[in-house]
Amino acid sequence: MSTILIELRPAKVADASAVAATHDESWRSAYQGIIPGAELEKLINRRGPHWWDSAIRKGSRISVLVFGEQVAGYANYGRNRARSLQYEGEIYELYLRPEFQGLGFGRRLFTAARRDLIQSGLKSMVTWALSDNEPAMEFYRALGGRMVARSSERFGPKSLDKMAFAWTS
Repeated sequence: MSTILIELRPAKVADASAVAATHDESWRSAYQGIIPGAELEKLINRRGPHWWDSAIRKGSRISVLVFGEQVAGYANYGRNRARSLQYEGEIYELYLRPEFQGLGFGRRLFTAARRDLIQSGLKSMVTWALSDNEPAMEFYRALGGRMVARSSERFGPKSLDKMAFAWTS
């Protein structure tokens, strides 16, 4: 019998390429057919290994979930960027490679990010999801998120609705 280690930890500079690959795979899976193709390619391409390397070196809060030797997912979080919403923290991104979805790993990443924000004094939290991304909408609802705001974002010629989910301690 073999044992596979699942590790949740802060991202290291050595993880930059693996996080970029995870970003690429998860975004293609989540947004193909939602975000127009050319716009999706631009968004993915601008977040390559150099971008992640820089973010990690600058101290961005990025946690990775490592399954065996592979980065299976990541969460990127910090202070809330939407001044109009009265929540202290925000999960900017939480993504898993498609083959690791539905196994409880997203919940583990979410819980770790939320715990880190609370330990930093950010007691309330918000995250955004495109309303056409039904798996994300269901995920945040299942975690007890309350819908607190609606907005839209342009992706080239297309405007997409997005929803804010919030949690308070």
